[in-house]
Amino acid sequence: MKSPEVGAPDTRILRVDETDEGKRLDVYVSQKLSLSRSRVQKLIENELVQLNKENAPASRKVKEGDILSVSIPPVETDDGVLPEDIPLDILYEDDDIIAVNKPRGLVVHPACGNRSGTLVNALLAYTDKLSTVGGPKRRGIVHRLDKDTSGVILLAKNDVAHMNLAKALEKRTIEKTYLAIVAGIPGAKEGCIDTPIGRHPVQRKKMAVTRKGKTRAAETFYKVIKEFRGYALLKVQPVTGRTHQIRVHLKSIGHPIVGDKVYGFRKGESFGMTGQALHAFSLAFSHPVTGEKMYIEAPMPEDMRAVIAELESKVE
Repeated sequence: MKSPEVGAPDTRILRVDETDEGKRLDVYVSQKLSLSRSRVQKLIENELVQLNKENAPASRKVKEGDILSVSIPPVETDDGVLPEDIPLDILYEDDDIIAVNKPRGLVVHPACGNRSGTLVNALLAYTDKLSTVGGPKRRGIVHRLDKDTSGVILLAKNDVAHMNLAKALEKRTIEKTYLAIVAGIPGAKEGCIDTPIGRHPVQRKKMAVTRKGKTRAAETFYKVIKEFRGYALLKVQPVTGRTHQIRVHLKSIGHPIVGDKVYGFRKGESFGMTGQALHAFSLAFSHPVTGEKMYIEAPMPEDMRAVIAELESKVE
């Protein structure tokens, strides 16, 4: 029995060639249309995939010359997440991924207290080609940036790209580089902060360097790029991806990020920043579908440039 559909389906016609002969039907369709295997299996169960004009099980092996018709219904979003006309700064886009320069203050996806005005709302208005792995509230979202952290964020346009990017993140083969303006000048001009992070023992909405309770290993490399009077600009590369990792680690060595009100930056010294002076500067990774080496960079935002200009003026 077919499931009810919303809107007109996108019908694709595939012809099996010699190189794909012998593959399972679900595997073949998944690879050719960049859909997750579980989604393809649901399409097959709902009789939306036909092999030579007949229904066939997911385990059927395809043969050279077979003709497949695949009807892909639009993904239902019954949770109230709506498209919104929010400008996007697109750094890169192809058939599989989008890289966006997220501004400070923009929440990545809807959650309690942020049902609208998020990056996901903006993406839904920009394109209907977004991965579905994370569910309707996280269409396309593979990794996150804090609301008040700016910079490059990588998004998946289909489920295959999403799953491959997720695997790369798990294996730590995506190199992330951040820029941070911090209070004080680290004594060691470069180093590695290798301390576990868990929930703050008292303030449960915060994270902390702690060995109590449930903690996770965390590792962050930093390098001083420029020194000012009482401040420094750092290049920071997190190896792991814990919640608030960079902010917590820099706070733990006595160098909180300018403007970070949550992790102890001194009041009255935010230089007018509306959030922390932390910017996701670049991502280096292998393309999740083609394997091509990729490097995407987001220029430092104007608010951080203004802080640096003010600090440089105090040095002179």
